Amino acid sequence: MKYHVDERGYYGPFGGAYLPEMLFPNVETLREHYLRIIESASFQQELRYYLSQYVGRPTPLYRSAWLSEKYGASIYLKREDLCHTGSHKINNALGQVLLAKALGKTNIIAETGAGQHGVATATACALLGMKCTVFMGKTDVLRQHPNVERMLFLGAKVETVSSGSQTLKDATNEALRYWIDHADDTHYVIGSVVGPHPYPDLVARLQAVISKEIITQLADINGDPLPTKVLACVGGGSNAAGAFFHFLEEETVQLFGVEAAGKGIHSGESAATTQLGSIGVLHACKTLVMQTADGQVIEPYSISAGLDYPGIGPLHASLHATGRVRYLAVTDEEALAAGYALCRREGIIPAIESAHALAALDKIKLTADDVVVVNLSGRGDKDMETYIRYQNNLNMLKTNIYE
Repeated sequence: MKYHVDERGYYGPFGGAYLPEMLFPNVETLREHYLRIIESASFQQELRYYLSQYVGRPTPLYRSAWLSEKYGASIYLKREDLCHTGSHKINNALGQVLLAKALGKTNIIAETGAGQHGVATATACALLGMKCTVFMGKTDVLRQHPNVERMLFLGAKVETVSSGSQTLKDATNEALRYWIDHADDTHYVIGSVVGPHPYPDLVARLQAVISKEIITQLADINGDPLPTKVLACVGGGSNAAGAFFHFLEEETVQLFGVEAAGKGIHSGESAATTQLGSIGVLHACKTLVMQTADGQVIEPYSISAGLDYPGIGPLHASLHATGRVRYLAVTDEEALAAGYALCRREGIIPAIESAHALAALDKIKLTADDVVVVNLSGRGDKDMETYIRYQNNLNMLKTNIYE
């Protein structure tokens, strides 16, 4: 298929596995076995059981009357925030822990930024009886403390990372280092469509349940399985990969990835990789990276812990290069305003990551014929302190949000 990974692990010029020698055996074992395992009837049966009976799938496809009226189009929210643990991350975490068991592993490691992937991985490990260690940057530990407590309560060990910017990039670095020294019994559950092949493909396949459900649900609602537009936020890009997966070859469906502009694309405090990045190697794959002229990674910034990653997955780099997906950038302020408004008008508190996708509705042209799906990738419980500070700073309670 045109937009999917090839047999070498590349999406066009992006992807691959740029590995140190000590890490090669770990990844090669996974590459040799992942498709055989996850495509087997027994694996699929077990995964479907847990997704249905434990995670709560299918998640609703909810038509927002307020957003539909506001934008003059049919706007649907894919409610990944209603998954067990509060985000789409459980789809991938559960699938990878099941895969790890099939590979004979007993120990699980993961990285996390916003904490949702860490919570999802800790949850899957508790369910399936696996030891779990989560690496998390010190900055994210402080701003996502409720999720840290959830991971600890679920029995995971949380390793605080104090190097670099103390965020997602650095947590990933430390997880990779740990994996080199513990290859025999450990599987690394990467949380996004990043890293060496086969991880981008593996994670995309496990998250593809999102777009598969959208097709079935729209067919039931409208008699037509295809939306006209799909929007999803992009850090590394797993929820977007899942929301786009079954539409990539459907050229009539317009796809929009929404990155974090932070305080402005050219402010020096941004995470808009497609706007600011160039081709480089990050976490063992060739992709678009925010970097200096001599290849040093530029520290990203976003108010959203899940989006401040200095690159994007190689699938997204390819989709950007080919023009199949249009990538937009939304600032902190735009995202917070969109999330706050959805809370007050629909009674849904979205994760700030997801609020970036909501805010992008203001940046695209919509008509009465449009059927638009916004992937609401997570719930905003973890972000309440940030929302409250925003409300207090801007005195939002006195602002007429109904305009």
